[in-house]
Amino acid sequence: MRSNALAILVMLALLLLWEAYCRMSGVTPLVLPAPSDVLRSLYLNAHEISGHALATIGVAALGFSMSVTFAFLTSIALHFTPTLERAFIPVFVVSQTIPLVALAPLMILWFGFGVLPKMLLVILVTFFPILLSLLSGYRQAPRDFLDLMASMGAGRLQRFRRVTLPSARPAFFAGLRISATYAIVATIFAEYAGARSGIGIYILQAKNNFRADLVLSAVVVSAVLTLALLGFLRLIEWWTDPETRRRRHAPA
Repeated sequence: MRSNALAILVMLALLLLWEAYCRMSGVTPLVLPAPSDVLRSLYLNAHEISGHALATIGVAALGFSMSVTFAFLTSIALHFTPTLERAFIPVFVVSQTIPLVALAPLMILWFGFGVLPKMLLVILVTFFPILLSLLSGYRQAPRDFLDLMASMGAGRLQRFRRVTLPSARPAFFAGLRISATYAIVATIFAEYAGARSGIGIYILQAKNNFRADLVLSAVVVSAVLTLALLGFLRLIEWWTDPETRRRRHAPA
């Protein structure tokens, strides 16, 4: 909280300016509701929004976890086979140039309105940053340590497990945080293109009813879900930190 105090103060100041403008300018809430109106709508419709939020969380969590697994396995294959890396990295780069506005409807058209198209869209959006972070982290392994283990008879797989993989830990979590910011947004976008429930459907229904306060309420929920996912990743990073584990298992 102390490290983010300035950012929190700036956000509070912007919200106060927004509230003051809405109260003093006379702008209609149909166009721009005040933050207090948004919070009131969020409170009054909390039960309905929570149901849609749970649907979004389920898809985002499933897609993101599969993306992490797929990126990790792919990074190992590319690390041990440079020819595959040279062949597939350009393909992965091209996949990131496809706009979501075109990809999401195609996924719905090909795979229907179930979980699969939304999960695939989350994987496509979040996979590449994690993969690149892992590959970059592998290259940061200390050359001296690798040479030392090689001189002691350690095989390539053992050097990877003992030196290369631990060296990639900071880059891996950096890639996770980058991808996490897109996971919820990608899920909502897929739902917006076509789904039976979720924050994206709720936003679409609120927009069709000209309820700007409900649209912004859904935006607040989306931001909270993204921050919660980032906080969860921070907690995992802290819990798995070697220094933290040493302090946790140190004798009292």
